[in-house]
Amino acid sequence: MNSTDTTPRRHLPRTKLAFRLMYRDEIALGPGKIDLLEAIDRTGSISAAGKSMNMSYRRAWMLVDVMNRCFTQPLVQTAKGGQNGGGAMLTPLGRQVVDSYKQISQALTHTMEAYLPLFAGLLHEEGATDGDDADSPAAD
Repeated sequence: MNSTDTTPRRHLPRTKLAFRLMYRDEIALGPGKIDLLEAIDRTGSISAAGKSMNMSYRRAWMLVDVMNRCFTQPLVQTAKGGQNGGGAMLTPLGRQVVDSYKQISQALTHTMEAYLPLFAGLLHEEGATDGDDADSPAAD
């Protein structure tokens, strides 16, 4: 297809799926907490992980505390500061939880994508207008 082709393109719908694991009344795990665990693993620090996510140290620490309380063992282990500074690292259970979450997320996404054909022809086509589109940016 060349750049001057004006034939309408069919855009297939996409999925964006996130799930949360609840323990009692708390969110034990979700996409943000997984991102935080991965950032801690990358940076070796709760503070640096929080900063990399534009999150305060206090907020990052509170999320780690919730995760550590919800699971049978801590997901993040911390070391007190000193001459060489403190730090944080994922425990073996923390790594297992991250891997399991990603595996479940991939399986859920795969399942949802199998059902996308149910929406075939039900979404607006690019360039299509009906004159009364309540979802258009002008309606916001």
